[in-house]
Amino acid sequence: MPEKNRLSRRSSLKGFGLLGATALLGCPAETVASAASLAPEPPTDARKQIFSRVRETTFIDTHEHLCEERDRLGGDGPDDWSLVLAGYLGSDLVAAGMPRDSFGKFYSKGPSPSEKWKLLEPYWPAVKNTGYGQAARISIRELYGVDDLSAATVEQVQAGYEGLRRPGFYRHVLCEIGKIESCQVNSSNPPFIESAQPTLLMQDISIVGMFAGPNLKAFGDPTGRNVSSLADWHGVIDWWFAKYGQYAVAAKSQDAYRRNIDYEPTPAETAEPVFKKKLEQQSVSADEQKALEDHLFWYAVSKATENRLPVKLHTGYYAGDNRMPLARLLHNAGSACDLCRAAPETPFLFMHICYPYYEELISVAKQYTNACVDMCWAWIINPLAAKDFLKKYLVTAPANKIVTFGGDYRNVEQVVGHALIARQGIALALSELVEEGWLSIDDALALVDPIMHGNARRIFRLKEKEKAIEGAPWA
Repeated sequence: MPEKNRLSRRSSLKGFGLLGATALLGCPAETVASAASLAPEPPTDARKQIFSRVRETTFIDTHEHLCEERDRLGGDGPDDWSLVLAGYLGSDLVAAGMPRDSFGKFYSKGPSPSEKWKLLEPYWPAVKNTGYGQAARISIRELYGVDDLSAATVEQVQAGYEGLRRPGFYRHVLCEIGKIESCQVNSSNPPFIESAQPTLLMQDISIVGMFAGPNLKAFGDPTGRNVSSLADWHGVIDWWFAKYGQYAVAAKSQDAYRRNIDYEPTPAETAEPVFKKKLEQQSVSADEQKALEDHLFWYAVSKATENRLPVKLHTGYYAGDNRMPLARLLHNAGSACDLCRAAPETPFLFMHICYPYYEELISVAKQYTNACVDMCWAWIINPLAAKDFLKKYLVTAPANKIVTFGGDYRNVEQVVGHALIARQGIALALSELVEEGWLSIDDALALVDPIMHGNARRIFRLKEKEKAIEGAPWA
């Protein structure tokens, strides 16, 4: 590793303290500048072993929204250093008071790096220590060698951004820097991407438009089918699974952003007249809309189950700002129980730990054989809550039903910072369980491989999927 990168990797974890930085970086405590005097005691032997194991272990990344590398290299939209701060951190900026016009300018194409920094500067101290902010800072340090974002360094960040963005940079960022074996990408439009890097950017089938609405154009038009009845729409859903089911790793819905996940088994006879109204662009009542969506949800789930695809469902916290009805989220875990009972042969992955109601989700995984938990996104929503969740989960529910990392980002550069935060949290959770007497060191070390990649390989049948993808027509 070049000296510049090695030093950047050290500095990227200063905010995590001596124990975490020392263990994750594999360097002696005395080489961490000015850190020895801050540590209340030297790292324990157990902590050294656990952090070292976590540092060296690869991730399976179970949830991203990454576009294709070719789109990043040839796109005509905003494309500068501000993309590393895009998405979730933008929501923190608005919550901190950034005006909408400043927000729009910061994430637009055109302003210079120094102009963008002036827009960011008044709000940066308020957001830089949130999980979203720390993930961005770590990515900037790891990728561009810049320890502190400021007026003096923003041009260096831009230069680093431009220098990295070259053909092959996805694999470099994910595999070589992030130590990630593969990602699972969720695209809502189109519902499945025929990726140019199909074993690196493995794909979910997005099912939300199959039932929410439903989205007649986006899902119906590619099939070339004339839709004039509910049975015809069933045929559209069948078409997507027949075409891509063997290549997809899961079916995914984020419909919990719009309603609770309380989908009730509903017969076609009830849904048919509502679907005809939708085709004729007639208004339908809220109860009618729910009945149609519930019927189509279960139809899509049945096709996923026929294709041996787990079903990923958003739970808990909403991305964005000024729009989350927290009372609705409170019911997600209870509805998850109903789903598991209604379809015992379907593996459900409940995403994002149902934050902030994560205790309830542990109970679901403990009770239901077909309930799994995906910690994607959780490490940057609230790093301490995610660590707390993992500690409690591992002494409560079966350890073979949890996957621990998904960046949940649109830009590949952002994944690096999130992955390091997740490694820190996993290592701390296991270390604290040993130090508090709940696990032996051998038991803690034995959990690292399963929760970081082994469970994901099994749940999503990745070896089988990789073989199928290699023979895909577009591969």
